[in-house]
Amino acid sequence: MHDVQVSDIALPGMVAVEHSFEVPLDHDDPEGQRISVFARELADPDGRDRPYLLYLQGGPGFEAPRPTTPGSLGWVRRALKDFRVLLLDQRGTGRSTPLGALAELDPQRQAAYLSHFRADSIVLDAEFIRRELGVDRWTVPGQSFGGMCVTTYLSIAPEGLQEALITGGLPGLGRTADEAYERTYGQVIKRQRVYAERYPDDVARLSELRRTLEQREVRLPVGDRLTWRRFRQVGTMLGMSDGAERLHYLLELPEDSPAFLHDVEDPLGFARNPIYAVLHEACWADGGSTRWAAERMLPPQIESEGLLTGEHVYPWVFEDYAALAPLRDAAHLLAEREWPALYDRDALARNEVPAAAVIYVDDMYVERSLSEETAARIRGLRPWITNEYEHNGLRVDGERILGRLLDLVRGRV
Repeated sequence: MHDVQVSDIALPGMVAVEHSFEVPLDHDDPEGQRISVFARELADPDGRDRPYLLYLQGGPGFEAPRPTTPGSLGWVRRALKDFRVLLLDQRGTGRSTPLGALAELDPQRQAAYLSHFRADSIVLDAEFIRRELGVDRWTVPGQSFGGMCVTTYLSIAPEGLQEALITGGLPGLGRTADEAYERTYGQVIKRQRVYAERYPDDVARLSELRRTLEQREVRLPVGDRLTWRRFRQVGTMLGMSDGAERLHYLLELPEDSPAFLHDVEDPLGFARNPIYAVLHEACWADGGSTRWAAERMLPPQIESEGLLTGEHVYPWVFEDYAALAPLRDAAHLLAEREWPALYDRDALARNEVPAAAVIYVDDMYVERSLSEETAARIRGLRPWITNEYEHNGLRVDGERILGRLLDLVRGRV
């Protein structure tokens, strides 16, 4: 089922059309439970018949960006020159069917439901939508987790792709979550060494803050206790181009100020985006189980030196974050689940879809060595390896990045 708005919505410099699709929760059971997936179509007023570009957002568990003007998202401005853009609120996010009703289910049924929210299900949603729209093939860029989705797309449904573009999200093939986290922890530690050189006074500030949080109870606006292990998740900022400055300005605030407590409340967005907390590790599982890989691979020096952590999810977050408590037992079940493979190495080795990927040299979230290894295994993929940007390159210079990737797949560079 496909619902579409009757009239266009006028945005500055663009027109928008809103779509809602009823898709199977489990694509292996097309007659079973259905959920809705929302997509917003953007077009230049004079380009409503251009080919489609489907954008796959980072995450997991985050909806597509909300446009205001073409310039608010530089890559959209570039895309609208050649395409209509379809912004997909991946299942469970944004205006797609929310997860709210899960609290009423027992943990086994919660886990069974959430098992359908990885990249493979998102790709099958995209294929369902492509057929509903009558599209032969489309160009699909994916940012971060969206790049993992594009790699899955190349593995299981390449017939739907005209071009495949990946920005900071080329995953390891056949690699375990343990291997991914071992490498990203190394990047987290490296970033903090650089941070300490830039802001040496903040090292003492962090030590003082740790003592405070371990010696007395500090409550956040939502009522949760601010523990040191919860606070150190702010280290995730360091993977972005402006992250060191954002962290520095956070640390200059008094720890008992409303501003500080608000800003440290949920650095990874768990309460707003629970899929991210529940399935982050599972998204790295190209087969097998994860068994709380981030906790098992945590380097001892993180604790002994009072270092921060990055984009890592631990079992204790379902204790420290009251908003996540209803999914605690389901999260443990999913951590033990034996996941099917996401990527088909044989299909990727014989790939015929024009493909390109930007790989960021110092990416703190998707480690370069694994991305380069995968780039060499996808037939015809053209990698662009650069230290000009951090993981958020598409956000800060999207027009240039998308333009160069299109030039790469079209043989113009």
